[in-house]
Amino acid sequence: LLFVVGTVSCTLFLAVNSLYSASDDVIELTPANFNKEVIQSESLWLVEFYAPWCGHCQRLTPEWKKAATALKGVVKVGAVDADKHQSLGGQYGVRGFPTIKIFGANKNKAEDYQGGRTSDAIVEAALSALRSLVKERLSGRSGGYSSGRQSRESGGGDKKDVIELTDDSFDKNVINSDDVWMVEFYAPWCGHCKNLEPEWAAAATEVKEQTKGKVKLAAVDATVNQMLAGRYGIRGFPTIKIFQKGEDPVDYDGGRTRSDIIARALDLFSDNAPPPELLEIISEDVLKSTCDAHQLCIISVLPHILDTGASGRNSYLDVMLKMAEKYKKKMWGWLWTEAGAQSDLESSLGIGGFGYPAMAAVNARKMKFALLKGSFSEQGINEFLRELSVGRGSTAPVGGGAFPKIHSVEPWDGKDGELPVEDDIDLSDVDLDDLGKDEL
Repeated sequence: LLFVVGTVSCTLFLAVNSLYSASDDVIELTPANFNKEVIQSESLWLVEFYAPWCGHCQRLTPEWKKAATALKGVVKVGAVDADKHQSLGGQYGVRGFPTIKIFGANKNKAEDYQGGRTSDAIVEAALSALRSLVKERLSGRSGGYSSGRQSRESGGGDKKDVIELTDDSFDKNVINSDDVWMVEFYAPWCGHCKNLEPEWAAAATEVKEQTKGKVKLAAVDATVNQMLAGRYGIRGFPTIKIFQKGEDPVDYDGGRTRSDIIARALDLFSDNAPPPELLEIISEDVLKSTCDAHQLCIISVLPHILDTGASGRNSYLDVMLKMAEKYKKKMWGWLWTEAGAQSDLESSLGIGGFGYPAMAAVNARKMKFALLKGSFSEQGINEFLRELSVGRGSTAPVGGGAFPKIHSVEPWDGKDGELPVEDDIDLSDVDLDDLGKDEL
């Protein structure tokens, strides 16, 4: 399974330690050696694109090493730290980790590996691809092995997640849906449609999982459902259209591989996804669950309610919400707390006691943070987050190397603060004139 992280970015915070070393049979690949080692090679290559902080990648590592040892001298097995080398990952459309590509006879057309993540499954797929390569050499063809054939061998042709639509079912399923639909109009006799079929099927399964069903891939036999074909002006096959609630359908004109289709579907998903929640740190669980689940968590410390009132606080929260919307594709976590409510946390992030509002971006995996140095405004925060997203800025370790104890507090009730009520002193029984006489 892919672990999607949206745009691959923020090298500043991410782990620098490779999952592989020179003692492994896995060959470390970089922009400096990729062309010579892989593209100019006669060998068949399996290449993993990974990020060191990615849990799925960490679990794959021992299996990948085992497969590399088993395939030594037969098939080359490599790995790219695509977080460190974003240009290389971007060149091959890597949008989630780990992504595995097979570079066969045609090195300019890498195939996506969609099989299991065990060493046995990896080795089996490698040998299957190798057999295809050898057979094509034997037959005198120099191109890569058939993506359609490889898809069927790896189970990629299973259409279980492609939703078949008809003239009768289309409107109730698609037109009023809150989900995004990518619909292929096809003809059973069309060769291009047959080539697309395994890619569309494999993409449907991946997209269903990655978007939790919020982006759906469907198919319409346009030779049978002629009402739909006429309504949408279908003149060639396959034609793919994108349907979103309240908008006119648009043509999909991207690539026809599963990776191309998945990439567009995930873009549509992130464009339509709601912004992340902005949560108040009222307990340790809120902080840990948010920061552990996201690549970065953005923590703001807002002035005390007595200093701003409800309207002032809400204006700060509105700025944060706008920034969360702007950067929602990054899939970061967003948190806030009141000055003084979590003083230990403030100290660990170098905020401590003055200069509110303040903001820190924290990588909980590396326990490093960066502080907002500019203004707490849309422009100031945008510049801060933009710098982070391209890997610039200065960082520091979180004090103590871990999050400090978080105090459980009552959530803000949305109201202006009230000064503590002081006890009234009843002077009704005191004769002030007598007091004056005694003193004299």
